[in-house]
Amino acid sequence: MKYQNLDILFEDNHLIIVNKECGVLVQGDKTGDIPLLETVRKYIKNKYQKKRNVFLGLVNRIDRPTSGIVIFAKTSKALSRMNEIIKNRKIKKLYWLFVSKKFKSNEGKLEGWFKKNKKINKSFYHKEKINNSKYGILNYKKVGTLDKYSKIEVDLITGRHHQIRCNFSEIGFPILGDLKYGSKRSIKKGGIYLHSREISFNHPVSKEEINIKAEPPKSGLWSVSPSY
Repeated sequence: MKYQNLDILFEDNHLIIVNKECGVLVQGDKTGDIPLLETVRKYIKNKYQKKRNVFLGLVNRIDRPTSGIVIFAKTSKALSRMNEIIKNRKIKKLYWLFVSKKFKSNEGKLEGWFKKNKKINKSFYHKEKINNSKYGILNYKKVGTLDKYSKIEVDLITGRHHQIRCNFSEIGFPILGDLKYGSKRSIKKGGIYLHSREISFNHPVSKEEINIKAEPPKSGLWSVSPSY
């Protein structure tokens, strides 16, 4: 369902799940740009004709240049329970990304320790634990190839700051367009080739299984790479 530029993938009394465009902030920052959080809040107020502010909690975040799934909670109960679901890793998160075709491995695991530098908003990888670092792990498999590029699907087990971007940069294959982590070229329309594709979990209130897929942008390599 579309509302202005809002692509709503799921909505009930407790949750609303949105497919975010690349370049859109999830939360506000010092740029002053309108974040997705406020657009969703406005949508809810208009839909239910609420004059006062509405409760809207952010369940997960994805980076500004990344596209894909963002979950919001419409009740405090749902937010609290979703936080527990994520904390206990009872949620499955799949991402798509593009790297150079020189990436030879068909599948594997990447793990290590990540430390965020807040001043430059960047994470750094370490093989061993250091002060203030957090452990991260992901599984990956190659799901497609183009003339010059490989399409990778990532099963993100943990959700550390810039984890996927940092991991692939560390092994010498930065995500296409990701200048911060070593890509040689930017993308004409902005963003990077990283998309939060699919998410699965048990609903925090009804307990039914929720499985959501978000279509990637309809441009660039995404437009010539088949979805499945």
